[in-house]
Amino acid sequence: MADRTTAVAAWEALFRAQVSIMRGLAAEFPTGIMSLNEYDVLFNITRVPGRRLRLKDLNRHVLISQPSVSRLVDRLAARGWVEKVDDPLDGRGTIVQLTADGYEAFRRAAVHHVEAITDRVGGALDEAELNELIDLCDRLRQAQAPVTARRRAGAVPSDADAADAGA
Repeated sequence: MADRTTAVAAWEALFRAQVSIMRGLAAEFPTGIMSLNEYDVLFNITRVPGRRLRLKDLNRHVLISQPSVSRLVDRLAARGWVEKVDDPLDGRGTIVQLTADGYEAFRRAAVHHVEAITDRVGGALDEAELNELIDLCDRLRQAQAPVTARRRAGAVPSDADAADAGA
């Protein structure tokens, strides 16, 4: 396991890079087409087969809170970009499916957004570094579930416990 100081420094570097990139991407995002949050919802729906996703699953993948997602999906439905249908496997659930108009709007925004991402990220790192970044980020993301489970089970000491133990 890594030293605390190194782990915190790595997190800080990752966090600050992400904030800096996101600010630049947000400033360049084609808001005349849709908002960045709308894009995030549509992006996640386009990634699944049939371009339809349970609202419950959508909530796990987007960057905004559950109540905000529900309201945003309602706005997207009002624009004709998604349709909400009852989940046949769960009477209480809702499936959000992309419409042809929604997919077309997503594609128009994606062309601009992908260009900005390519410039900001691809312009700073070479192909090997980008692949290494993908691998590192995937490993970090995959490591979160076991850490969360250990913390919920009380297997990871709190800072106070660590201080008492002389750590």
